[in-house]
Amino acid sequence: MIKRFSNCNILLVWILVCSFHFAEAQLTDLARLEYSFIPNRNSEDNYTRLRASVNYPIKIKDKDYLIVGAEYNRIILNLEDDYQFDQNNLNRLNIIDLNLGYTFKANENWRLGLKVNPRIASTLTSTITSDDIFLNGGIFAVKDRTDAKDIEKPYRFIFGLTYNTTAGVPFPLPFVSYYRRVNDKWSFSVGVPKSNLKYFFNEHNMLQVFAGLDGYFANIQKPMLINERTVNNISLSIVLGGLGYEYCFTKHLVAYSYIGYTFRLNNVLRNENRDEVFKLNELNAFYFRSGIKFKI
Repeated sequence: MIKRFSNCNILLVWILVCSFHFAEAQLTDLARLEYSFIPNRNSEDNYTRLRASVNYPIKIKDKDYLIVGAEYNRIILNLEDDYQFDQNNLNRLNIIDLNLGYTFKANENWRLGLKVNPRIASTLTSTITSDDIFLNGGIFAVKDRTDAKDIEKPYRFIFGLTYNTTAGVPFPLPFVSYYRRVNDKWSFSVGVPKSNLKYFFNEHNMLQVFAGLDGYFANIQKPMLINERTVNNISLSIVLGGLGYEYCFTKHLVAYSYIGYTFRLNNVLRNENRDEVFKLNELNAFYFRSGIKFKI
């Protein structure tokens, strides 16, 4: 049965595809290497993602920076269940982003930023076409008092507007993230795509409880016919939660691991209008993510 891509689904997919590129971490990370894995329960299917990113700030003038960078996500779908189509066409997905941003001090407390992300999201089984190319972007305002010595509870507040062509929404949507260090032992962060409550054993060892979103949207270069319907796109949306651990080698170099469970896993094949055609295995499962990052 074909279902329309409802407003609720559109909003969720927007949030999820933005989770790669508009999270608070994306505003502070200079480099990142990461591995994610989801083995599906009661199924031979599993999901693996390899991620690498780099951003380089170029000082234009005092407190003004041009930021250039790139990110690559290699998504490996091991579809081993008995499906009614050729799974080999979906084994590898590639998401490639070019990052171009500009940030400047608006006043003593606020920094403004603009970011543009041309993206290739595709199976890349043949020559790149316009269907593989998407455009993302956003404008942000950041009030960062995490290093302030004159306040008892340091904080960082980010808000802005984001635009993403994979979301199916023809206008910008809001983005908000709020972080506060409560005391020497506790901090919290509230926002999308991730919220957490963090406990500091010391400034090098941290444990956290988290809830978040993850996912992707990509073009299938070799369309498939399923139930007499043509499949052109694939999307994955995940709602998850669990525990995370971070170890800071230095103030800027951090290793991290997260283990949790997916409370919602929706892996869908869609037609050119992004209507649902076929659902892949959607059983909730264990979630693991680990990596290392160099941040500002």
